[in-house]
Amino acid sequence: MDTNLRREIIVDNAENPFHRGLANKDGYIKANTHNESCIDNIDLYVKFQDGKIIDAYFEGEACAITTSATSIMIRKIIGKTKEEAISLMREYYNMIEENSYDEAYLGELNAYSNIAKQPSRKKCATLPFQTLEKTIKISEIENIN
Repeated sequence: MDTNLRREIIVDNAENPFHRGLANKDGYIKANTHNESCIDNIDLYVKFQDGKIIDAYFEGEACAITTSATSIMIRKIIGKTKEEAISLMREYYNMIEENSYDEAYLGELNAYSNIAKQPSRKKCATLPFQTLEKTIKISEIENIN
């Protein structure tokens, strides 16, 4: 992915994030993750039904990297099973850690493939997935499908 496309994806999703803000939080599992070294502090709300993620939203204050990564992640996980979301998470972490990964599967998330060159931004790029992992764990503990 070229630098201009990477920048365009990040800026567009930071300025116009998908599913930011939620009026009715009934039936959603909420998890929070924050970055101690900057302003990133997001609440992720995920609604599960029959083992699938049927909806997700986020709130909070975050940098462009965290905001845009959360926006893209939410678009990618809606309609996926928990297992598919975990698979997406693994591929994403593989990319962030510069391991082998499936580029086609990640789509726009490839905009963060060079994040390892800026180690201080890794936390920003992984924050939404850390929060998603928390919601999945909560759903398992509370036996919410």
